[in-house]
Amino acid sequence: MSKRLLHTPEGVRDIYGSEYALKLHIENLLHAKIAGYGYEDIQTPTFEFFDVFSKEVGTTPSKELYKFFDKEGNTLVLRPDFTPSIARCAATYFCDAEEPVRFTYMGNTFTNTSSLRGKLREVTQMGAELIGDGSVQADAEMIALVIESLKELGLKHFQVTVGELEYFKGLCEEAGLDEETEYALRDCISGKNYFAAQELLDEREVSEPYRSRLLKIADMFGSMCDLEEAKNMVNNARSKAAIERLEQLSEMLALYNVAEYVTFDLGMLSKYNYYTGVIFKAYTYGLGDAVVKGGRYDRLLNQFGMNDTPAIGFCMTVDDLMEALEYQKASVHCNESTMKLLYDPSDTASFQETLRKVQKLRQEGKRVELLPQKGNL
Repeated sequence: MSKRLLHTPEGVRDIYGSEYALKLHIENLLHAKIAGYGYEDIQTPTFEFFDVFSKEVGTTPSKELYKFFDKEGNTLVLRPDFTPSIARCAATYFCDAEEPVRFTYMGNTFTNTSSLRGKLREVTQMGAELIGDGSVQADAEMIALVIESLKELGLKHFQVTVGELEYFKGLCEEAGLDEETEYALRDCISGKNYFAAQELLDEREVSEPYRSRLLKIADMFGSMCDLEEAKNMVNNARSKAAIERLEQLSEMLALYNVAEYVTFDLGMLSKYNYYTGVIFKAYTYGLGDAVVKGGRYDRLLNQFGMNDTPAIGFCMTVDDLMEALEYQKASVHCNESTMKLLYDPSDTASFQETLRKVQKLRQEGKRVELLPQKGNL
């Protein structure tokens, strides 16, 4: 047998034993917390038509998708992201819903990236989507749910950073930037590549004071005082409305008693083009990337024929949460120990008596392994 058959491809791995038991336990804790907010389970296919994740939808770049063909010649992809799948499903089955709908999901996502940097190509994600509610109260519910979920796992040292894409878009509009330049500048700022942002604005001959204001966005993070400064820096209604939204959101999060975990960052801009307003990420010690990502996507459902439907959601990567918990030595009590009861295989009466004990314990919800005594096989 080839040794290659005994190993997994790069970017995926086996999980078993106590590690997998811990993963299942974490998933159960998260699911219980999300379900407690009224979110109902939904399952979408592992692969979808390519168009669900196309450039027009504004999701993962085509080169990072796992693509293949069915017998009819359709291009299919393994899902890199749950949100477009949930949006497609909602537009198909819930277009006539009179009240907001709440979904929670769990499953694996797949990203065909060549630059792993320690990351996996297949990860398990859990999340929630609130569709049909465009209020600031919905924004607050989502962020509060993220914070409560992380606290449920035992994480104490984490921060949720909140941004607002409309502020950036309003300033770009005020500066007269075209869509291509806006997207390029967003990539520079979201990647914290300030020199590239400066060079781009120089190439496009963006005049003052807009050039300085657009560069300053990258450094606009912190408290409510910083938001007030950001509001005074612009002269367009779109950006000012975005700051007012964040101010209202801050008040709502105080009512949830989670404001201490929240900071604001107007330079946090997502690579996903379907996000429209409030976006947020949760960071904790032990990881170089966010453990939770989310935001508002009020126009995504338009792509699937469900017009004028606001929505907001988040996803958390379970594998990253496990890594963070291990790094912080946070104790997650996983009561998955297995009892072992032995029987003498040469003695039928011994086996029957032990089996009765095992069956009783299993009926009580215990995990019991029935084993033959060593030396009697």
